[in-house]
Amino acid sequence: MIPLKINELEVEAQEGWTILETAKQYGIHIPTLCYHESVAPSGACRMCVVEVREGDWSKIVISCMYPVQSGLTVLTDSDRVLNVRRWILEMLLAECPASKELQELAAEYGVLTTRFTIKNPEEQCMVCGLCTRVCREVVGVSAITTMGRGVHKKIGAPYGKLSEACVACGSCVSVCPTGAMRTRLDSIRTLGQANADHSHPAKGGLKHGK
Repeated sequence: MIPLKINELEVEAQEGWTILETAKQYGIHIPTLCYHESVAPSGACRMCVVEVREGDWSKIVISCMYPVQSGLTVLTDSDRVLNVRRWILEMLLAECPASKELQELAAEYGVLTTRFTIKNPEEQCMVCGLCTRVCREVVGVSAITTMGRGVHKKIGAPYGKLSEACVACGSCVSVCPTGAMRTRLDSIRTLGQANADHSHPAKGGLKHGK
């Protein structure tokens, strides 16, 4: 077991555990958005930041991917951490301002507005990719994927067409941290249906998932 300290609490972690996994074992809350224990972490949302101190130095790291080390001191709610989280929340509010879930989380940190430019007031998706990872790693079908790069990245069906691999299990909807997949899934299916109708008008469209 690896000894370390989280918020003045002496804890022990197994080899290979991350700071977030260790904190969860001891009931220590660290906020997350794109994390789910059923899939590999990606660190996309950055909400799980903590401050790590060792000797005379300290740094901000994402706890879902940072491995534990002997002798570390971890602070989950230091002034430095809270300031970084507020900045992250402001950026996320600009990216997906229509998400009620995100608005509620931001309000917990006193973030009610954002200084960053809002490009789409109706956007809910922060493109964290949790839905695609669950679809691929848990359901095993890859019916949805991340498309594009940079500012053009978005969630959709592969090649913009309805995937017959979709089993309508609802896993992507249940894990979505911003509520975007409740409507995004319908739009993906609608897009796929429109493409199918255009390609095969005589067949009256493509059948949905099993």
